[in-house]
Amino acid sequence: MAEFETPEALVKAARRVREEGYRAVDAFAPFEIEELGDVLHARNVGLPLIVLGGGVTGLVTGFALQYWTTVIDYPLDIGGRPLASWPAFVPVSFELTILFASFAALLGMLALNHLPMPYHPVFNVPRFGRASQDRFFLLIEARDRFFRHATTRKLLEELGAYEVSDVEP
Repeated sequence: MAEFETPEALVKAARRVREEGYRAVDAFAPFEIEELGDVLHARNVGLPLIVLGGGVTGLVTGFALQYWTTVIDYPLDIGGRPLASWPAFVPVSFELTILFASFAALLGMLALNHLPMPYHPVFNVPRFGRASQDRFFLLIEARDRFFRHATTRKLLEELGAYEVSDVEP
């Protein structure tokens, strides 16, 4: 893991690491760096599908609940109106769609980001505490197919890292 002093240095290093072929790469910063997501190809493609699934589940649940209540469980014939009048079902179905989609977004985001994460091996690096203050870190995992300890360490040092640390599990 390499420590950098500026976000520009981190982005530059991440770009170079990706050009070298490394794929098991992660970055840590005290604030969002928009370019970094593009450089590391960090995409959360699963979240929109999870939210869509939650919304559709809410819509079907709202409609089914009202249909079952008004048509099957307690039908009331008032003035010859149809029992299954779908326009009356729209407001509740819409609200449940929003509710279920919101919960799906929250839970999906937590699951896809592996949160809460009470422990991660980078927490063992003493200087990593500054990642939430004023430092920027680039991590290359040992599981990467291009990872060779000496070569990877030399590359990170050449990129102008303030400090290069080994992360012990």
